[in-house]
Amino acid sequence: MNFQPLGKRVLVQRLEEATTTASGIIIPDNAKEKPSSGTVISVSTEVENVNTGDTVVFGKYAGNELTIEGKAYLVIETDDLFGIIK
Repeated sequence: MNFQPLGKRVLVQRLEEATTTASGIIIPDNAKEKPSSGTVISVSTEVENVNTGDTVVFGKYAGNELTIEGKAYLVIETDDLFGIIK
């Protein structure tokens, strides 16, 4: 994939959410919430504190969805990122 975000933006792929509860109950697709964390795939040259490969946390409705080569991604402004999971 060859995508370079512009401005202070990052390209993020959402982390998959669990499909069962701790007690083993299967969660149907329509009941799942979109995960609010993901892995940074690409970073704009203007971004300083976030690197490719970081796991970041963001708001539920942050970013714009984008499909590249059949995979779903989010383009998120760094102001919409809450932090990096270390």
